[in-house]
Amino acid sequence: MTEKITAVFDGKVFYPSEPLALPANTRVRLSIEVLPPEKQESVSFLMTARSLKLKAPADWSTNIDKYL
Repeated sequence: MTEKITAVFDGKVFYPSEPLALPANTRVRLSIEVLPPEKQESVSFLMTARSLKLKAPADWSTNIDKYL
């Protein structure tokens, strides 16, 4: 199976721009093509945070000090 996706590299890890239909711990082979600046999408902090799919209470951001 071959699938082309876009991803963002944060210096350590590649984050896909959209969800992938792969089971956790599936081994893949990556081929890297750096997009030219005019084709690069800017990635917001919120978009990155949402892609992590963290499980947290609904009031997490309001009560962050309580949870830290």
